[in-house]
Amino acid sequence: MADRLRREVNDPEADPISDPVSTDVPVLNLANILTMFRIVLVPVFVVVLFVDDGDNPWWRTLAWGIFALAAVTDHYDGRIARQRGLITDFGKLADPIADKALIGSALIGLSVLGELPWWVTGVILARELGITVLRFWVLRHGVIPASRGGKLKTLLQAVAIGLYILPLPGLLHWLAVIFMAAALVATVITGFDYVWQAFAKRAQRRRDAAAARQIDGRRHR
Repeated sequence: MADRLRREVNDPEADPISDPVSTDVPVLNLANILTMFRIVLVPVFVVVLFVDDGDNPWWRTLAWGIFALAAVTDHYDGRIARQRGLITDFGKLADPIADKALIGSALIGLSVLGELPWWVTGVILARELGITVLRFWVLRHGVIPASRGGKLKTLLQAVAIGLYILPLPGLLHWLAVIFMAAALVATVITGFDYVWQAFAKRAQRRRDAAAARQIDGRRHR
């Protein structure tokens, strides 16, 4: 876990939406196959999570295994795409959809089971969906690379959700609560930071455009 944390924090530029598309790359490549596999795992995870109303520890452990496997594919599909030049428009669209589907289904499932407050699920999902839409919108004005805080937020969310899925007894459950609290704080802070960067980028683009028009006007005098 510590090794993965170092890899995530030290790779702040890994943003699948802002990566340039590779030319002449088939849609059916290893990176996209991993992404599609993650999407397929989502309904399987949900079904397993709700077996026996979520009270069977063996099924809960299996649900955790499926969630962990899906989270691992999230880590490697983007890395493989960038390292092997397999970035496609399909992958840039499907990857965030797969991420939100996995996290969203887990959070909603835990809330339906009464194990996670609905307001926590609402805050995290509102941030994730809102920032995804904002990221596509701001591409017209420039790329905002994924921050170290954003990567840490993603890791904290995955760990916290995984701990909630596991049937942890007694005091060990508080470990899940602590990680979820940390994930919630990171989610809110990085969300506000991204919104600020997006509007700053848009304002800078407008200033640059105005300056360019002034220069063109002077040249034509």
